[in-house]
Amino acid sequence: MNRQTDWAEAAAPSRWLRLEFGLFFIAVPVLIAVLFPPNWMFPSLFTFTAIGIVLLHFTHGFAWAELRYSWRNWSWPEVAGFAVGMTLFCVALVRVARPEAAFFLLHNQPELLAMIWVFYPFVSALPQELLFRSLFFRRYHAILPNGRTAYLLNASLFSLAHLMYWSWIVALMTFAGGLLFTWAYRKRGSFFYAVLLHAIAGNIIFAVGLGIYFYSGNVQRPF
Repeated sequence: MNRQTDWAEAAAPSRWLRLEFGLFFIAVPVLIAVLFPPNWMFPSLFTFTAIGIVLLHFTHGFAWAELRYSWRNWSWPEVAGFAVGMTLFCVALVRVARPEAAFFLLHNQPELLAMIWVFYPFVSALPQELLFRSLFFRRYHAILPNGRTAYLLNASLFSLAHLMYWSWIVALMTFAGGLLFTWAYRKRGSFFYAVLLHAIAGNIIFAVGLGIYFYSGNVQRPF
């Protein structure tokens, strides 16, 4: 009887964690994408982010100080190589997919692009990494699959969180980004590095013109 009681007590938190995980990382993004009008998306995302930060704060064993761990575990040549590769890929993609949007902000609204470059790392990259790296792996580690499967799950759900844009280009780019940022966070053990790569990727996307796919005003639902 004692073993059965212990098992039941251990299983209950796992059930609640799975329910919470499913609601937060699957149900909410899908509901935002399907039910909410485009002009409600960003207020909804800010609310979603605030809830996630609260959950992270109350995660057992988590301390905000750990976000500083291994923050120097990266190199300038590696970052420079990523920036160059990301730029070449994005330029090629925008030339093929939306040539009219190539470098639009740079040529027509450089002040807006400068503002995006300043604020994107703090209002977008940082909160997203808190939710999809720190919260994901710290709070829900007990119910995650092992090894690379957890990385693939993380990248898939990171891509799903961008379903609201209804774009296969956004879906593929965020999936690839999710894998990269998870590698920086898990393999390098550096939250800072994940934020840095995310910020660089996002700023390049807007600089070359692919930000057109990440603008709620351009969202066209397929239904």
